[in-house]
Amino acid sequence: MKSAIPKVLHPLAGRPMLAHLLASLAPLALDPIVVVTGAAMDAVAEAALPHQTAVQANQLGTGHAVLAAKDALGAFGGDVLVLFGADPLITPGAIEAMLAAKKQHAVVVLGFETQTPGAYGRLITTGDGSLDAIVEAKDATPEQLGIRLCNSGVMLIDGEKIWGLLDRIGNDNAKGEYYLTDIIALARADGLSCAVIKGDEAELLGINDRADLACAEAAVQNRLRSKAMDGGATLTDPDTVYFSFDTTLGHDVTIGPNVVFGPGVSVGDRVDIRAFCHIEGAVIASGAKIGPFARLRPGARLAEDVHIGNFVEIKNATIEAAAKVNHLTYIGDARVGAAANIGAGAITCNFDGLNKHHTDIGNNAFIGSNVALVAPVKIGDGALIGAGSVITKDVAADTLAVTRAPQRQAKKPNPQTKTKGKK
Repeated sequence: MKSAIPKVLHPLAGRPMLAHLLASLAPLALDPIVVVTGAAMDAVAEAALPHQTAVQANQLGTGHAVLAAKDALGAFGGDVLVLFGADPLITPGAIEAMLAAKKQHAVVVLGFETQTPGAYGRLITTGDGSLDAIVEAKDATPEQLGIRLCNSGVMLIDGEKIWGLLDRIGNDNAKGEYYLTDIIALARADGLSCAVIKGDEAELLGINDRADLACAEAAVQNRLRSKAMDGGATLTDPDTVYFSFDTTLGHDVTIGPNVVFGPGVSVGDRVDIRAFCHIEGAVIASGAKIGPFARLRPGARLAEDVHIGNFVEIKNATIEAAAKVNHLTYIGDARVGAAANIGAGAITCNFDGLNKHHTDIGNNAFIGSNVALVAPVKIGDGALIGAGSVITKDVAADTLAVTRAPQRQAKKPNPQTKTKGKK
């Protein structure tokens, strides 16, 4: 990845690819789960919590990596499922198919057919369809390279057989590594049955570089878009809408083009989100209208029937029912009361250079255009703030506050009049 970030921590739809894989395992209630990491990868171990980790100090191949988990598994005698953190798109359904097949076999491998097998290991099958061997591409003959049935790397192994098989793996190959795939030939030599379950190539994409990461992001987004539409949302241009892994949408939500959802967004029923909005860490109640070109930052909480218009930014603020913030406005660290109206260009001045301060705007208050509310400040219910005012003190309920230099007028000079003594 050419990155200081460990590969499995690169994000897809707002969370690390490792977290996607662990989330796919969660519905299956597999236990225990051990994450094998390289040395000094504390960030990976933290991301794996609450699951335990095992360290592969010297990275000598996939077979060696599985052996690194032996002590962590301890006396566990059940079947062992081996997956890879950089293959995050696998679904629970594929694993369930492997678990079902395992009842008749010692080893089950998840494979896929592709028109571009490239560097994938090839699955060698017998006439009856059993798996005979896995051959790495660098060790394959020209005839074997023509096989399109490929190894995904995902493997389910009999818990009573796995360690004896792994202990016999050698490293006499092009990479000088201990290949997990060699246990197929060893198992067959012991008279054990091995099988292949065919999976979907799209969900078995391995991520090895930034281009792969982009392909995986596209695949995840397509899943999330389909989920949103199946759940009752309208996406007017689905390919331009980007969701986070945890975006939740109510029924009859409409989402316009070029809308981006970051993590932590919940949207109620009948919400209209117009084009070019960016929303992250926000809760939007039913009936709200957002955008176009609006930004909701973390801590934004919008009640029922709120209107947020074009070029409005909301941060760490509560906008109560039926309030309107329609134009060119910043509301940060604030409360806007029910049915209040915020005029164009109004802002809450929440930062004094050292600390953030709160602005409280009462119910039915009216804030005129280009008003600056210098926090901490409270605007009472029903108060009216005149356009262009800079408010530094609290305003009582049902009062008018205006701070404005007096307007002066003078006769407009005539540009044709020459000043005496000058040419």
